[in-house]
Amino acid sequence: MATVGPFQENSYLLRTGPEAGSAIFIDPGDEGERLAGMLADTGAGLEAILITHCHVDHVGAVAHLAELTGAPVYAPAAEQDWLRDPNTATSLVGLPPMRGWEAENLLEGGEKLDLAGFSIDVLSTPGHSPGHLTYALDAERSDVGTVLASGDVLFQGSVGRTDLPGGDHARLLQSIAELAARYPDETPVLPGHMGVTTIGNEKAGNPFLADLPAAK
Repeated sequence: MATVGPFQENSYLLRTGPEAGSAIFIDPGDEGERLAGMLADTGAGLEAILITHCHVDHVGAVAHLAELTGAPVYAPAAEQDWLRDPNTATSLVGLPPMRGWEAENLLEGGEKLDLAGFSIDVLSTPGHSPGHLTYALDAERSDVGTVLASGDVLFQGSVGRTDLPGGDHARLLQSIAELAARYPDETPVLPGHMGVTTIGNEKAGNPFLADLPAAK
């Protein structure tokens, strides 16, 4: 994991093990050269770039890495325009111009991917943004079990903001309730900001989860 950019976003470079020859990046948000250096240090090839949602702090290094490695990009279909032209949003927050990218693979949730040795369930988890996805990753030959890359849905002690365009607080809580009902307490959560946590830790201590709706 590398925490990058002015929004302190977590970008995850994941492999099934230290000897694995291929990897995936989830939400390469900024500092493209630094992230490319992380990849080079592993000696692995980049098989794919997965995006949970297309807010500017999660996609700033996508074009750099995709062009450098040739890895295909998987992104929410509902937010492809934001990825294609992120500068419509960067101008609102005072960031420098950012290169966009045309995602090779558009996702809506419900898909199953097999990438870099991971079996990945693509889950629709809107609320923070209209097309937000969570990736549930399982690796063969792993004793960890499922790991959730939750983007900006669930944080350590907090949840994603819903005051941005397309945000919906009630729907965000519904998305969290569905994750909490589907996955056991020990499931690790890799959030887009702040520290790594688990479903159980957040159910026990996250004040925003005190009154979750029933999972649908």
